[in-house]
Amino acid sequence: MAEKKIAEIDTTDRLLLDLLQMDASLSLNDLAEAVNLTTTPCWKRLKRLEEAGILKRRVALLDPVKLGLSFIAFVQIKTSDHSQEWYHRFVATVSEFPEVMEFYRMAGEYDYMMKVQMADMAAFDSFYKKLVNSISGLTNVTSTFAMEPLKYTTALPL
Repeated sequence: MAEKKIAEIDTTDRLLLDLLQMDASLSLNDLAEAVNLTTTPCWKRLKRLEEAGILKRRVALLDPVKLGLSFIAFVQIKTSDHSQEWYHRFVATVSEFPEVMEFYRMAGEYDYMMKVQMADMAAFDSFYKKLVNSISGLTNVTSTFAMEPLKYTTALPL
């Protein structure tokens, strides 16, 4: 099995990425100044990071509480069907649910785990019913609910 090549990035690239993780709206001039470059070399570095797939996209982070979406559930799933056909159908179905913020295939007691975010328990109940009624082969669906977020970040530790 071939190893995935890790892109070569230097200290300046890391600083640029850290700055963008904290505030993607920084101007090219501000970024260049922060890393002691002129705008053209800074722009070339950003382009190289984008082309390498390291800088995937720049997004806005929204406040879920102010939008009435502060209810977070972690849903763990076991299945009796481990066929490729079922897997592809399951992933496609779950990926269509806008409430699913994160979705993982797991090692351990459960086969899959997802983080879902919505308004309240009633919204979760609707989501749960929609989930279990749209996918066959689920043998156990267990949910836990976050009471208080203690740390949340989208910034990778560079």
